[in-house]
Amino acid sequence: MFKPLYTAPALTLGSLGLFFWGSGSSAPAPAPAPPASGPPAPVGGGFPPSKPPTRNNGVTDPRTSAIVNPSDFFKYGFPGPIHDLQKRSEFVSVYDRQTRNPYYVVEHITPESLKKDPEGGDRKNSIFKEDEAIPERFRAHLKDYFRSGYDRGHQAPAADAKFSQDAMNETFYLTNMSPQVGAGFNRDYWAHFEDFTRRLTQQYASVRIVTGPLYLPKKDPVDGKFKVTYEVIGNPPNIAVPTHFFKLVVAEKSFKKSSGNDELAVAAFVMPNDIIPNEVPLTSFEVPVEALERSSGLEFLKLVPETKKKSLCGEFKCSIIVREFNNNVKALPAPKK
Repeated sequence: MFKPLYTAPALTLGSLGLFFWGSGSSAPAPAPAPPASGPPAPVGGGFPPSKPPTRNNGVTDPRTSAIVNPSDFFKYGFPGPIHDLQKRSEFVSVYDRQTRNPYYVVEHITPESLKKDPEGGDRKNSIFKEDEAIPERFRAHLKDYFRSGYDRGHQAPAADAKFSQDAMNETFYLTNMSPQVGAGFNRDYWAHFEDFTRRLTQQYASVRIVTGPLYLPKKDPVDGKFKVTYEVIGNPPNIAVPTHFFKLVVAEKSFKKSSGNDELAVAAFVMPNDIIPNEVPLTSFEVPVEALERSSGLEFLKLVPETKKKSLCGEFKCSIIVREFNNNVKALPAPKK
């Protein structure tokens, strides 16, 4: 039986357990088969080239195909969604144009990449910056965070990219940021959590981390219905403030290309975007990978047999160590534009 997530009066997480562990099969749905022939679907999703509608028996219906062709709309351009994928030195980010948040970021850290180097990156030399690769109307802007009450929270941490200044600078793009509660979360518990993932390199040669925001429902105290509500910041308001954040951590004993026989140590964590006391155990936020998939809409490790997945927290002590971080740097306000 899975243990419930950490609950505190200020966090109102009681409904989260029901959301994660509701009834239903735990078996993942099979992936749809690719088309047998023809060109691929448009970038960002969509449909294959239009085909005449068919009856249930698969026979073309000449009456319908002669009068409507809805797929022909795409000759004017595919509307989306478009997920802007950016390959950086230390991470890969996928940006969500609707929420102006990362959809998720994928990192890779190793003992070698985390070594202190006098010529490596220093966050004092980095500045927050807008990502000009994103169209202006979908871009997060520095002014949107100004006096918002939230930190520009790294999804791929700057401290994971100390091996070069260029790599660290890339972590300061706003496409790698989400609005996070500052004191008590981004500058405290979340920072200790990021430190935990770096400590994994003491035992593992390769650690891969997927991080991203979530917008989870909670029960309305008035009508008892489950609803998704979140704040939006900016001018005009267009940057969503996530209700929660997740990390999927995959640790490998070896940094070589997988032979297919390697075992992975895996753990998934979800925590609220809120003040979390440092005394709360990290394991309070561990959730089944399948639950994270259901809430995020993402599929993780679907090519890895279940027999090759081991519990990370069964091999390594999943706990935070309270450290002092440079909170003054994290708390700097965004410049006015």
